[in-house]
Amino acid sequence: MNLESDVHLLNRLKRGDFKAYDTIFLKYYKLLCLNALFYLKDEEEAKDLVQIFFLEFWEKKMYTKLEGEIKGYLYRSIQNRCLNYIRSQELVQKKQAQIDIEEEGYELEKNFVRENLYVALEKAIHDLPFQRREALKMVYLENKRYQEAADLMGISINSLKTHLKIGLKNLREKMKNRKEFTCITIFIVYIVKYICI
Repeated sequence: MNLESDVHLLNRLKRGDFKAYDTIFLKYYKLLCLNALFYLKDEEEAKDLVQIFFLEFWEKKMYTKLEGEIKGYLYRSIQNRCLNYIRSQELVQKKQAQIDIEEEGYELEKNFVRENLYVALEKAIHDLPFQRREALKMVYLENKRYQEAADLMGISINSLKTHLKIGLKNLREKMKNRKEFTCITIFIVYIVKYICI
């Protein structure tokens, strides 16, 4: 009886009888959702998948190529869609895991580069002659005004500016062979901007 019923419904559907589509949907929807749930383990995803299948089944007129009982076709279609969905989700998860690993590696590398840059910069500053180092320290690290820094060092403002200018030039030369040179260049250009004021 079910075989005749499916055959009859399929013939009606091929003639454009929308009620036959409704009957097929009502007859198989819950069973197909259970079948999808077996694979997907998520009720909402299972329902969505089955609903999308039935929508495409009607819109793409997939039923026109069928003959006889459609139950097997419906189950296989849902099974294939579930397996494809699972594969696509696994790919998404793998890609996300790869992105997470790359981001973590990028952060580690960035921190490593930053730490190395600070160490190299500290060494370059330490290697400067005393007065240049003191001039840079007072003006850029301690935010002292030129006059205050010059007074503390016992030199004129013009001498202070000269020490700052030459100190920055020395830093630029010591750091130019590093791959972080662009970062230090930006830093030095930023500092030089204020020296020339």
